[in-house]
Amino acid sequence: MEPGIRLSTLCLLLCLGPVSGFGVDPSLQIDVLSELQLGGSTEGVRQVPGLHNGSKAFLFPDTSRNVKASPETAEIFFQKLRNKCEFTILVTLKQARLNSGVILSIHHLDHRYLELESSGHRNEIRLHYRSGSHRSHTEVFPYILADDKWHRLSLAISASHLILHVDCNKIYERVVEKPFMDLPLGTTFWLGQRNTAHGYFKGIMQDVQLLVMPQGFISQCPDLNRTCPTCNDFHGLVQKIMELQDILAKTSAKLSQAEQRMNKLDQCYCERTCTMKGTTYREFESWTDGCKNCTCMNGSVHCEALICPLADCPLNSALAYVDGKCCKECQSVCVFEGRTYFEGQRETVYSSSGDCVLFECKDHKMQRIPKDSCTPLNCPESQQIPLSHSCCKVCKGHDFCTEGHSCMEHSVCRNLEDRAVCSCRDGFRALREDNAYCEDIDECAEGRHYCRENTVCVNTPGSFMCVCKTGYIRIDDYSCTEHDECVTNQHNCDENALCFNTVGGHNCVCKPGYTGNGTICKAFCKDGCRNGGACIASNVCACPQGFTGPSCETDIDECGTGRHSCANDTVCFNLDGGYDCRCPHGKNCTGDCIHEGKIKHNGQIWVLENDRCSVCSCQNGYVMCRRMVCDCQNPTVDLFCCPECDPRLSSQCLHQSGELSYNSGDSWIQNCQQCRCLQGEVDCWPLPCPEVDCEFSVLPESECCPRCVTDPCQADTIRNDITKTCLDETNVIRFTGSSWIKHGTECTLCQCKNGHVCCSVDPQCLQEL
Repeated sequence: MEPGIRLSTLCLLLCLGPVSGFGVDPSLQIDVLSELQLGGSTEGVRQVPGLHNGSKAFLFPDTSRNVKASPETAEIFFQKLRNKCEFTILVTLKQARLNSGVILSIHHLDHRYLELESSGHRNEIRLHYRSGSHRSHTEVFPYILADDKWHRLSLAISASHLILHVDCNKIYERVVEKPFMDLPLGTTFWLGQRNTAHGYFKGIMQDVQLLVMPQGFISQCPDLNRTCPTCNDFHGLVQKIMELQDILAKTSAKLSQAEQRMNKLDQCYCERTCTMKGTTYREFESWTDGCKNCTCMNGSVHCEALICPLADCPLNSALAYVDGKCCKECQSVCVFEGRTYFEGQRETVYSSSGDCVLFECKDHKMQRIPKDSCTPLNCPESQQIPLSHSCCKVCKGHDFCTEGHSCMEHSVCRNLEDRAVCSCRDGFRALREDNAYCEDIDECAEGRHYCRENTVCVNTPGSFMCVCKTGYIRIDDYSCTEHDECVTNQHNCDENALCFNTVGGHNCVCKPGYTGNGTICKAFCKDGCRNGGACIASNVCACPQGFTGPSCETDIDECGTGRHSCANDTVCFNLDGGYDCRCPHGKNCTGDCIHEGKIKHNGQIWVLENDRCSVCSCQNGYVMCRRMVCDCQNPTVDLFCCPECDPRLSSQCLHQSGELSYNSGDSWIQNCQQCRCLQGEVDCWPLPCPEVDCEFSVLPESECCPRCVTDPCQADTIRNDITKTCLDETNVIRFTGSSWIKHGTECTLCQCKNGHVCCSVDPQCLQEL
């Protein structure tokens, strides 16, 4: 199993948390329709009623249009998306039947960095993107979105983990190549089309949003469970492990050199020193660090809270804090209007006429001093805040912290309306009443932690962590267990349920859209399925032939609607779920057929359920099927099945290069995709490639499908096997997929490929030396 698949499996199994509400940080949100400012002046687009009245909805008709973000607006979008690998696309839409159109597209020249497309011709949703190897990828999701009905669509991506929701039902979940969002300058953003000539979406769109976060579908469907952490978190952990391997290799080499030097110093006495904040202290040396007394003992720094001495201040002075010192010291004071002020402290007094007078404590007296010249304010008078130490007002929201503050280590400056104050960071407590100095809270020693069974609490700066005891595995942040029954598949959960490991057991929870106790989960339809219909998904009934409706409650009258194929010598009688062709009394009607378990009468003609362009007939007991004959002279010919019969110029298509035009029904290959012109719309889908069942494969330039190779160093795609490791030049074990700079070089990059070490020199690195 590949590491990406293992990580995605962990993503699904580790966490479960019900979400009662979900708010989105505006800095992580792109409201596309609002930012593009669509309205009456936008050619080819007009506002119409939407699925709800909470936001504007716009109709994208079959007319020429140019819905494209300006370079300035596009750059605002891209600043949020650039180099991000966690984001969610949200859209509420109603797409015209058989339309194949682009919902949104972010591309530069021919490179589609992110494009979401819905094909009504092939009944599928497509995601086009580029990966870190600078290759184009297309993910195809079979689903009918172009049915002229309202749908809420969500596509969430977290590194290589992708989830597609439609109408709050999880439709697909896949492990894909990690998207590459290094958007270059000149990248464009289009809505409802790929460019001015191709990919026109036909229908209504509402609530088009990009959220720079995983699991953004919760903002569209807040009742869905949010799983945590995301797969991007796991990928980050894997990357950190690889980085630590590289550090380990370099550290091992340094340790080897250090051991050689230390062997020569065995007979020497070395005094152990301590280093703190860039300063080195000798053994038993003491010093003051903020509000702590510290001592170097046996190479370690030991600190304890400073105890301030009691001071007896002389007349006209009092204890006050001094910048850079922890304890209060005697400072000269002034008494003014019953209040005490320290040397240099200022106070404003307003006269009866409203004039401001500024006083300052000097030499035990409050002395009047000239007012400062005030800078003009760019805010209304109602937003101006008076200050107690200055005759100049400030605007509401003024940043006092940038003017200087006394907040020291583990303390941060926070702005109030008329001054700045200090506040201890989370996990720290104040050492002084003004919060200028703070110390770490040891949650473990004070019992202020949440570590549960089989864990050991370890204090960290500002927090704590729960470490599993030896031989135990983690369930969540606070508890561990001896055995993970979900990972080892030793559980009794239904295939439509999620397994969650617990201490001493596991829990089974049915997936959304299914009901049951977890060990048995069945699809749930709110109103049930009648007349033999089967509930196949959440509120989706599969109706038997002859019935229709959301719950299969309506019988189809084939006789009254003419949807029967009774021969001229028979009479049609409607039945529940079908019809019967009965012979008049005294006549002989024989030759019925059996097709897919159903009776078809002699002479009956029907269209295949899964192929509207193929027709079958019953002829004297034999079923004969063929493609529909295209009679272009027939004015009622189905242009979907016979696009070559469409003579309209509007049904022609323009090639992607703009140099060729095609008639409806024509096909061609472009950039490893099969393209077809159908009634003026170009629809392209990836060329099918044969399965490559090998350990190493490569995709040569100018070819569309990968091929197997035996040399791992030539391969660009590897079926990773994490059980195969490599031994680098310093005898450090490397996991497959990890890379490192070869020891003793600067430009030689090595990589572990399923037990094989492959190294190459970076020419650009050599030029920079």
